[in-house]
Amino acid sequence: MIIQLDLESDIPIYTQLVNQIIEGIATGQLEPGEQLPSVRSLAADLGINLHTVNKAYTHLKQEGFLQIHRQRGALIQPHRMPQADASFKDRLQSEVRPLAAEAICRGMDEEAFLEACRAAFLSIHYNKGGTTS
Repeated sequence: MIIQLDLESDIPIYTQLVNQIIEGIATGQLEPGEQLPSVRSLAADLGINLHTVNKAYTHLKQEGFLQIHRQRGALIQPHRMPQADASFKDRLQSEVRPLAAEAICRGMDEEAFLEACRAAFLSIHYNKGGTTS
């Protein structure tokens, strides 16, 4: 999996890294039990601070996507991925809400907004083993 960061983006680098690793899991590019590069190695490869990678890995561990072992390093959760529980659904709604508001302000109708959401979901869901964009 190739990680591409936009260092000029308003989105924090650790958030971009988290999002790309989760997308890699969703598309099957990262398999359960697969070992990720060490914090130091990934930071060097991406040209970013190792604390940024550490923050991303810690966040992914807290969310249940990674296991971190002292000897084996960071692994994609080999057992069960976190489920879409009530907490996740609440977070999803709170994160989609500002996008829905902006879509309304820009004159987008409900059908077009839902189609954009559906297209994003399907492009990931049916891109198993493909490339991320």
